[in-house]
Amino acid sequence: MTTPSPQVNFPVTFLQDQAIINTPSRLSVLEAVAFQQTCQSLTQKDIPPQKIIIDFQNTIFMDSSGLGALVSSLKMTQDKGIGFILSNVNSKVMAVLSLTELDRVFEIQTASNVLTTPLRQLEEQLPTTHPSIRSWMKRFIDIIGSVIGLGITVVLSIPIAIAITIDNPGPIFFQQTRCGWMGKRFQIWKFRSMCVDAEAKKSQVKNQVQGAFFKNDNDPRITTVGRFLRRTSLDELPQFWNVLKGEMSLVGTRPPTPDEVERYEVPEWQRLDVKPGMTGEWQVNGRSTVRSFEDVIRLDLQYQKNWSLLYDLQLIFKTIAVLFNKNSGAV
Repeated sequence: MTTPSPQVNFPVTFLQDQAIINTPSRLSVLEAVAFQQTCQSLTQKDIPPQKIIIDFQNTIFMDSSGLGALVSSLKMTQDKGIGFILSNVNSKVMAVLSLTELDRVFEIQTASNVLTTPLRQLEEQLPTTHPSIRSWMKRFIDIIGSVIGLGITVVLSIPIAIAITIDNPGPIFFQQTRCGWMGKRFQIWKFRSMCVDAEAKKSQVKNQVQGAFFKNDNDPRITTVGRFLRRTSLDELPQFWNVLKGEMSLVGTRPPTPDEVERYEVPEWQRLDVKPGMTGEWQVNGRSTVRSFEDVIRLDLQYQKNWSLLYDLQLIFKTIAVLFNKNSGAV
Protein backbone atom coordinates (compact mmCIF):
# COMPACT_ATOMS: atom_id res chain seq x y z
CA MET A 1 0.00 0.00 0.00
CA THR A 2 1.06 3.62 -0.52
CA THR A 3 0.53 6.19 2.23
CA PRO A 4 1.56 9.85 2.38
CA SER A 5 4.28 10.64 4.89
CA PRO A 6 3.98 13.83 6.95
CA GLN A 7 5.48 17.00 5.49
CA VAL A 8 6.55 15.42 2.20
CA ASN A 9 5.26 15.65 -1.34
CA PHE A 10 6.48 12.29 -2.61
CA PRO A 11 5.15 8.81 -1.80
CA VAL A 12 6.38 6.04 0.47
CA THR A 13 5.42 2.50 -0.54
CA PHE A 14 5.41 -0.30 2.04
CA LEU A 15 6.14 -3.83 0.87
CA GLN A 16 6.31 -6.40 3.66
CA ASP A 17 9.25 -5.33 5.84
CA GLN A 18 10.53 -2.74 3.36
CA ALA A 19 9.75 0.94 2.86
CA ILE A 20 10.37 2.33 -0.63
CA ILE A 21 10.82 6.10 -1.00
CA ASN A 22 10.48 7.50 -4.53
CA THR A 23 12.59 10.62 -4.90
CA PRO A 24 11.41 13.49 -7.14
CA SER A 25 13.16 14.81 -10.25
CA ARG A 26 15.14 17.26 -8.14
CA LEU A 27 16.69 16.58 -4.76
CA SER A 28 17.69 20.08 -3.69
CA VAL A 29 17.36 21.79 -0.33
CA LEU A 30 13.55 21.86 0.04
CA GLU A 31 13.09 18.30 -1.16
CA ALA A 32 16.16 17.16 0.82
CA VAL A 33 14.79 18.45 4.11
CA ALA A 34 11.48 16.67 3.47
CA PHE A 35 13.35 13.52 2.47
CA GLN A 36 15.37 13.50 5.69
CA GLN A 37 12.20 14.02 7.72
CA THR A 38 10.56 11.11 5.92
CA CYS A 39 13.46 8.77 6.74
CA GLN A 40 13.42 9.97 10.33
CA SER A 41 9.70 9.28 10.69
CA LEU A 42 10.20 5.76 9.31
CA THR A 43 13.00 4.98 11.76
CA GLN A 44 10.87 6.20 14.67
CA LYS A 45 7.89 3.94 13.97
CA ASP A 46 6.92 1.45 16.71
CA ILE A 47 7.78 -1.30 14.25
CA PRO A 48 10.24 0.25 11.80
CA PRO A 49 10.95 -1.37 8.43
CA GLN A 50 13.94 -3.67 8.16
CA LYS A 51 15.04 -1.91 4.99
CA ILE A 52 14.55 1.55 3.52
CA ILE A 53 14.99 1.59 -0.25
CA ILE A 54 15.49 4.90 -2.04
CA ASP A 55 14.23 4.72 -5.62
CA PHE A 56 16.10 7.24 -7.79
CA GLN A 57 14.55 6.37 -11.16
CA ASN A 58 12.95 9.83 -11.51
CA THR A 59 15.84 11.92 -10.14
CA ILE A 60 17.93 13.87 -12.64
CA PHE A 61 19.38 16.55 -10.35
CA MET A 62 20.95 16.30 -6.88
CA ASP A 63 22.98 19.00 -5.17
CA SER A 64 24.90 19.23 -1.89
CA SER A 65 21.73 19.34 0.19
CA GLY A 66 20.57 16.11 -1.42
CA LEU A 67 23.87 14.50 -0.47
CA GLY A 68 23.50 15.83 3.04
CA ALA A 69 20.05 14.28 3.36
CA LEU A 70 21.39 10.90 2.20
CA VAL A 71 24.32 10.99 4.62
CA SER A 72 22.10 12.07 7.52
CA SER A 73 19.54 9.37 6.75
CA LEU A 74 22.23 6.70 6.48
CA LYS A 75 23.48 7.56 9.96
CA MET A 76 19.94 7.37 11.37
CA THR A 77 19.26 3.98 9.83
CA GLN A 78 22.61 2.59 10.93
CA ASP A 79 21.85 3.63 14.51
CA LYS A 80 18.58 1.68 14.31
CA GLY A 81 20.03 -1.34 12.51
CA ILE A 82 17.92 -0.65 9.43
CA GLY A 83 19.18 -1.42 5.94
CA PHE A 84 19.56 1.63 3.67
CA ILE A 85 19.71 0.94 -0.07
CA LEU A 86 19.91 3.24 -3.10
CA SER A 87 18.00 1.70 -6.01
CA ASN A 88 17.65 2.56 -9.72
CA VAL A 89 20.57 4.94 -9.45
CA ASN A 90 21.08 6.60 -12.84
CA SER A 91 24.29 8.06 -14.23
CA LYS A 92 23.50 11.61 -13.07
CA VAL A 93 23.10 10.55 -9.45
CA MET A 94 26.03 8.15 -9.71
CA ALA A 95 28.22 11.02 -10.94
CA VAL A 96 27.58 12.93 -7.71
CA LEU A 97 28.13 9.87 -5.53
CA SER A 98 31.39 9.04 -7.34
CA LEU A 99 32.67 12.61 -7.05
CA THR A 100 32.39 12.46 -3.27
CA GLU A 101 33.37 8.76 -3.04
CA LEU A 102 30.03 8.04 -1.39
CA ASP A 103 29.54 5.28 -3.94
CA ARG A 104 31.87 3.32 -1.63
CA VAL A 105 29.71 4.06 1.41
CA PHE A 106 26.16 3.34 0.25
CA GLU A 107 24.71 0.03 -0.86
CA ILE A 108 23.77 0.76 -4.46
CA GLN A 109 21.54 -1.20 -6.81
CA THR A 110 21.72 -0.04 -10.40
CA ALA A 111 22.29 -1.22 -13.94
CA SER A 112 25.74 -2.72 -14.55
CA ASN A 113 26.44 -0.26 -17.37
CA VAL A 114 26.12 2.65 -14.91
CA LEU A 115 28.49 1.01 -12.44
CA THR A 116 31.10 0.53 -15.15
CA THR A 117 30.76 3.98 -16.74
CA PRO A 118 34.21 5.66 -16.96
CA LEU A 119 34.78 8.46 -14.46
CA ARG A 120 35.29 11.04 -17.22
CA GLN A 121 31.83 10.31 -18.65
CA LEU A 122 30.31 10.58 -15.19
CA GLU A 123 32.03 13.94 -14.59
CA GLU A 124 30.35 15.29 -17.72
CA GLN A 125 26.99 14.67 -16.02
CA LEU A 126 27.75 16.48 -12.77
CA PRO A 127 25.07 19.04 -11.85
CA THR A 128 25.42 22.79 -12.19
CA THR A 129 24.68 23.59 -8.56
CA HIS A 130 25.55 27.27 -9.01
CA PRO A 131 26.31 29.47 -12.06
CA SER A 132 29.91 29.99 -10.89
CA ILE A 133 30.62 26.27 -11.30
CA ARG A 134 30.32 26.40 -15.10
CA SER A 135 31.78 29.90 -15.61
CA TRP A 136 34.82 29.57 -17.87
CA MET A 137 35.73 33.19 -17.20
CA LYS A 138 35.86 32.60 -13.44
CA ARG A 139 38.09 29.59 -14.05
CA PHE A 140 40.29 31.67 -16.38
CA ILE A 141 40.69 34.34 -13.69
CA ASP A 142 41.51 31.60 -11.18
CA ILE A 143 44.25 30.20 -13.41
CA ILE A 144 45.83 33.61 -14.12
CA GLY A 145 45.58 34.63 -10.46
CA SER A 146 47.00 31.36 -9.17
CA VAL A 147 49.98 31.48 -11.55
CA ILE A 148 50.81 35.00 -10.38
CA GLY A 149 50.22 33.96 -6.77
CA LEU A 150 52.49 30.94 -7.06
CA GLY A 151 55.22 33.19 -8.45
CA ILE A 152 54.92 35.40 -5.37
CA THR A 153 54.87 32.29 -3.18
CA VAL A 154 58.16 31.03 -4.66
CA VAL A 155 59.85 34.38 -3.98
CA LEU A 156 58.63 34.59 -0.38
CA SER A 157 58.96 30.91 0.49
CA ILE A 158 62.68 31.07 1.32
CA PRO A 159 62.50 33.80 4.02
CA ILE A 160 59.25 32.32 5.35
CA ALA A 161 60.79 28.83 5.53
CA ILE A 162 63.85 30.17 7.37
CA ALA A 163 61.67 32.07 9.86
CA ILE A 164 59.45 29.03 10.54
CA THR A 165 62.48 26.76 11.06
CA ILE A 166 64.24 29.13 13.46
CA ASP A 167 61.07 29.80 15.47
CA ASN A 168 59.78 26.21 15.66
CA PRO A 169 61.79 23.48 13.88
CA GLY A 170 59.73 21.09 11.83
CA PRO A 171 57.87 20.91 8.49
CA ILE A 172 57.53 24.14 6.52
CA PHE A 173 54.12 23.27 5.14
CA PHE A 174 50.91 22.20 6.86
CA GLN A 175 48.58 19.83 5.06
CA GLN A 176 44.95 19.31 6.08
CA THR A 177 41.90 17.61 4.62
CA ARG A 178 39.11 20.01 3.67
CA CYS A 179 35.79 19.61 1.86
CA GLY A 180 35.30 21.34 -1.46
CA TRP A 181 32.50 21.49 -4.00
CA MET A 182 29.71 19.02 -3.16
CA GLY A 183 31.75 17.85 -0.17
CA LYS A 184 34.58 16.33 -2.23
CA ARG A 185 37.65 16.02 -0.01
CA PHE A 186 41.02 17.47 -0.96
CA GLN A 187 44.31 18.38 0.72
CA ILE A 188 44.74 22.06 1.49
CA TRP A 189 48.24 23.53 1.86
CA LYS A 190 49.49 26.33 4.12
CA PHE A 191 52.75 27.53 5.57
CA ARG A 192 52.84 26.02 9.05
CA SER A 193 51.77 28.55 11.68
CA MET A 194 51.32 26.18 14.64
CA CYS A 195 53.54 23.89 16.66
CA VAL A 196 54.33 20.51 15.12
CA ASP A 197 51.88 18.57 17.33
CA ALA A 198 49.03 21.08 16.99
CA GLU A 199 46.41 18.56 15.88
CA ALA A 200 47.09 16.32 18.89
CA LYS A 201 46.68 19.31 21.22
CA LYS A 202 43.45 20.60 19.66
CA SER A 203 41.27 18.96 22.32
CA GLN A 204 43.11 20.98 24.99
CA VAL A 205 42.15 24.32 23.45
CA LYS A 206 38.77 25.91 24.14
CA ASN A 207 36.55 26.64 21.16
CA GLN A 208 35.42 30.28 21.39
CA VAL A 209 32.77 30.08 18.68
CA GLN A 210 29.41 28.36 18.44
CA GLY A 211 28.50 25.66 15.96
CA ALA A 212 30.33 23.46 13.50
CA PHE A 213 33.74 25.13 13.28
CA PHE A 214 36.70 25.84 15.58
CA LYS A 215 38.38 29.10 16.55
CA ASN A 216 40.38 30.53 19.45
CA ASP A 217 41.85 34.03 19.22
CA ASN A 218 44.64 33.22 21.68
CA ASP A 219 45.33 29.67 20.55
CA PRO A 220 48.54 28.68 22.40
CA ARG A 221 49.48 26.32 19.57
CA ILE A 222 50.23 29.24 17.23
CA THR A 223 53.92 30.09 17.04
CA THR A 224 55.38 33.62 17.12
CA VAL A 225 56.12 33.57 13.39
CA GLY A 226 52.77 31.87 12.85
CA ARG A 227 50.89 34.83 14.34
CA PHE A 228 52.59 37.15 11.88
CA LEU A 229 51.86 34.81 8.97
CA ARG A 230 48.20 34.60 9.95
CA ARG A 231 47.81 38.33 10.53
CA THR A 232 49.16 39.00 7.05
CA SER A 233 47.55 35.87 5.51
CA LEU A 234 50.97 34.83 4.19
CA ASP A 235 50.32 31.36 5.59
CA GLU A 236 47.67 30.87 2.88
CA LEU A 237 49.93 31.52 -0.12
CA PRO A 238 50.41 27.78 -0.90
CA GLN A 239 46.66 27.54 -1.52
CA PHE A 240 47.29 29.09 -4.93
CA TRP A 241 48.31 25.53 -5.85
CA ASN A 242 44.84 24.30 -4.82
CA VAL A 243 43.33 27.03 -7.01
CA LEU A 244 45.46 26.07 -10.00
CA LYS A 245 44.37 22.43 -9.61
CA GLY A 246 40.72 23.51 -9.57
CA GLU A 247 40.04 22.32 -6.01
CA MET A 248 39.52 25.91 -4.86
CA SER A 249 38.79 29.30 -6.39
CA LEU A 250 40.30 32.69 -5.68
CA VAL A 251 36.88 33.71 -4.33
CA GLY A 252 34.32 31.39 -2.78
CA THR A 253 33.06 30.07 0.51
CA ARG A 254 35.08 29.03 3.55
CA PRO A 255 36.51 25.48 3.08
CA PRO A 256 35.26 23.33 6.00
CA THR A 257 36.97 20.33 7.58
CA PRO A 258 35.29 16.88 7.35
CA ASP A 259 34.42 16.90 11.07
CA GLU A 260 32.60 20.21 10.57
CA VAL A 261 30.59 18.78 7.67
CA GLU A 262 29.63 15.74 9.74
CA ARG A 263 27.81 18.11 12.13
CA TYR A 264 25.83 19.88 9.39
CA GLU A 265 22.07 19.87 9.27
CA VAL A 266 20.67 19.29 5.78
CA PRO A 267 20.12 22.99 4.83
CA GLU A 268 23.70 23.83 5.85
CA TRP A 269 25.06 21.64 3.05
CA GLN A 270 24.02 24.43 0.65
CA ARG A 271 27.30 26.19 1.34
CA LEU A 272 29.04 23.37 -0.55
CA ASP A 273 27.21 24.21 -3.81
CA VAL A 274 30.13 26.45 -4.84
CA LYS A 275 33.88 25.94 -4.74
CA PRO A 276 35.66 27.09 -1.58
CA GLY A 277 37.79 30.17 -1.98
CA MET A 278 40.99 31.71 -0.69
CA THR A 279 38.85 34.71 0.11
CA GLY A 280 35.16 35.57 0.18
CA GLU A 281 32.46 37.22 2.23
CA TRP A 282 33.79 35.60 5.40
CA GLN A 283 37.28 37.03 4.78
CA VAL A 284 36.14 40.55 3.95
CA ASN A 285 33.13 41.00 6.22
CA GLY A 286 33.71 38.34 8.85
CA ARG A 287 37.36 37.53 9.40
CA SER A 288 38.01 37.53 13.19
CA THR A 289 34.56 38.85 14.14
CA VAL A 290 32.63 35.70 13.20
CA ARG A 291 31.53 34.01 16.39
CA SER A 292 28.83 31.57 15.33
CA PHE A 293 28.32 29.02 12.59
CA GLU A 294 25.07 30.75 11.68
CA ASP A 295 27.14 33.80 10.69
CA VAL A 296 29.35 31.61 8.48
CA ILE A 297 26.29 30.17 6.76
CA ARG A 298 24.78 33.64 6.30
CA LEU A 299 27.96 34.99 4.69
CA ASP A 300 28.41 31.96 2.44
CA LEU A 301 24.81 32.07 1.19
CA GLN A 302 25.12 35.83 0.74
CA TYR A 303 28.07 35.20 -1.59
CA GLN A 304 26.11 32.62 -3.59
CA LYS A 305 23.20 35.02 -3.95
CA ASN A 306 25.29 38.02 -4.99
CA TRP A 307 27.82 36.20 -7.16
CA SER A 308 29.01 37.67 -10.43
CA LEU A 309 32.44 38.09 -11.99
CA LEU A 310 32.40 41.75 -11.02
CA TYR A 311 31.47 40.81 -7.45
CA ASP A 312 34.43 38.40 -7.32
CA LEU A 313 36.78 41.19 -8.40
CA GLN A 314 35.31 43.53 -5.79
CA LEU A 315 35.91 40.96 -3.07
CA ILE A 316 39.51 40.45 -4.23
CA PHE A 317 40.22 44.18 -3.99
CA LYS A 318 38.46 44.38 -0.62
CA THR A 319 40.58 41.49 0.61
CA ILE A 320 43.77 43.35 -0.31
CA ALA A 321 42.49 46.37 1.63
CA VAL A 322 41.70 44.20 4.64
CA LEU A 323 45.19 42.68 4.62
CA PHE A 324 46.72 46.14 4.88
CA ASN A 325 44.44 47.02 7.79
CA LYS A 326 46.52 46.52 10.95
CA ASN A 327 43.37 45.80 12.97
CA SER A 328 42.36 42.84 10.84
CA GLY A 329 43.02 39.29 11.97
CA ALA A 330 43.25 35.90 10.41
CA VAL A 331 40.25 33.72 9.85
